[in-house]
Amino acid sequence: MNLIQRVQDILLKPKQTWPVIAQESADTASIYTGYVVVLAAIPAIAGFIGLSLVGAGAFGYSVRVPLMMGLTHMLLSYVLSLVAVFVLALITDALAPTFDGTKSQIGALKLIAYGSTAGFVGGVFGLVPGLALLGLLASLYSIYLIYTGLPVLMKCPPEKAATYTAVVIVCGVAAMVVLAMVSNIALPSRGMVFGG
Repeated sequence: MNLIQRVQDILLKPKQTWPVIAQESADTASIYTGYVVVLAAIPAIAGFIGLSLVGAGAFGYSVRVPLMMGLTHMLLSYVLSLVAVFVLALITDALAPTFDGTKSQIGALKLIAYGSTAGFVGGVFGLVPGLALLGLLASLYSIYLIYTGLPVLMKCPPEKAATYTAVVIVCGVAAMVVLAMVSNIALPSRGMVFGG
């Protein structure tokens, strides 16, 4: 699998790409090493560059996160992204019978890993903190990707895919809130540097 081609395919033609993904033999290690570890690095690295090197600000003032704190935050957010994909895949798998789907840990991991592509790629907007909202908007496309992938990978009836997607997203948001709280406990936001 060519990483760049897979990213393009899942973003531009998801309905044709999900059946291909469903047919591929994969395991947790291959999905992570071949895809997730690379793409999850995009928002982490872009966020570090944007907040620690570029800085955010207005009216002639900029705020930058100190380098060591920025590096620590980058590593922590990267690890938490990897954990979030796995946890959300477990939740998606556990919910499958509720929506008349078929339980499949690998299918759920494929769904969440590839469905998160838009959010990971949208993380590039973190390079310029003022554009970070665009990254959030890009990640909304991941909802559509998951919606189109659920009937294929989790074998749920298409008419239940919207509700299944909504429940997965609510669980995902809850997981992200918990992970953000863990991140904030580990990295208090003191020590910002102001500069002209």
